[in-house]
Amino acid sequence: MTTALVTGSTAGLGAAFARRLARDRHNLVLVARDGDALRRQAAELHDRHGIEATVLVADLATDEGIEAVERRLADPDRPVGLLVNNAGFGLRGRFLDVPMADELRMLRVHCEAVLRLTSAAAEAMRRRGRGGVINVASVAAFVPRGTYGASKAWVVQFTQGVARDLAGSGVRLLALCPGFVRTEFHQRAGMSTDNIPNWMWLEADRVVDAALQDLARGRSLSVPDARYKALLGVTKLVPRGALGAVSSRAGRKYGPRRPNGRTEGAGDDL
Repeated sequence: MTTALVTGSTAGLGAAFARRLARDRHNLVLVARDGDALRRQAAELHDRHGIEATVLVADLATDEGIEAVERRLADPDRPVGLLVNNAGFGLRGRFLDVPMADELRMLRVHCEAVLRLTSAAAEAMRRRGRGGVINVASVAAFVPRGTYGASKAWVVQFTQGVARDLAGSGVRLLALCPGFVRTEFHQRAGMSTDNIPNWMWLEADRVVDAALQDLARGRSLSVPDARYKALLGVTKLVPRGALGAVSSRAGRKYGPRRPNGRTEGAGDDL
């Protein structure tokens, strides 16, 4: 069995990736900050699918957390065949209203952790001549959206650049760019999402299916659903200032929220 490592695995797209990969008979390394939630998830996936699911408690906003996952990815005795860099979070509020410490924490999780974990995984995969990395970004990468959109734009550019550099090595990389995804984030935060048009919602399982299909096809960018592909086409025609204003209002008002302002999964808001 191939082993897959999923960060931010306990909720949202991370949980959907874990379910799908377990169903496909991949052993799993589940990474998140909540040890109790991780152990429950690991037990459930083991009991349901008969796979080996191990847990790694790590906060990717800290150097210690990133290092712990780097070590696991580089372990030659326990190779990881697929890395899903899913952990991430959004911030509510406009630039200068959000504490700088929170902005820097976002950049560490969305950019530094993705850079370091991709490097650790890809190096080990290149030696074996095979492997894959999925970096979860967002359609917000293509519109002006403050630090969140800028960090996701970095993920897209970084992933596609590395995919070109490693072409022919057997290592595939994919930037996944969903829009609004139906997960438990919004319900757990007690937020109403009635004002988001139904057509903008995507199902997490379908997003995961699209990502794995596009990775298998050798693509470096995945925008799930024809509706969002069309929307991105429109972005080339609409003035960036107007588009950024709409995206900023929607994401900050309706994006996932927790008491500490962080989520375990990315890609759930435009």
